[in-house]
Amino acid sequence: MSVKEEVLDIIKASPNPLSAGEVEKLSGLERKAIDKAFTELKKENAIVSPIRCKWEAAAK
Repeated sequence: MSVKEEVLDIIKASPNPLSAGEVEKLSGLERKAIDKAFTELKKENAIVSPIRCKWEAAAK
């Protein structure tokens, strides 16, 4: 599983929007890898930000 897929799975599993720091705590992944995954997911419109600096899966 790629870092991007793992980050997206964590975000989808959470009932609340998550920050990159919260994803880091939940996953144990490196922050740089999480930030890169967030950038890719934003470009793909897979995640949206309902609250500043917090992210959730985009409704499909």
